[in-house]
Amino acid sequence: MKIVRRIGVPPSARGSNSGATCPDVFELSDGNFAVIGTEATEALESELPADAARADYERIVIVSRETLIRAKADIPDA
Repeated sequence: MKIVRRIGVPPSARGSNSGATCPDVFELSDGNFAVIGTEATEALESELPADAARADYERIVIVSRETLIRAKADIPDA
């Protein structure tokens, strides 16, 4: 599995001071997506709705609203 492309704009275009670290979204070679976000599993797990759960190997991450909005145009419809 490899990163194929960034979805949206780079962190520097969203105001990152370092231009390198910030939430980010990537499309993978298998068609899935990977995200870089702030780890928030402990803080949010108890807030999950009754019909949602995470596996032991999964984490809840926060991705900024701006990151997702600016990625929206690059996310395929199907």
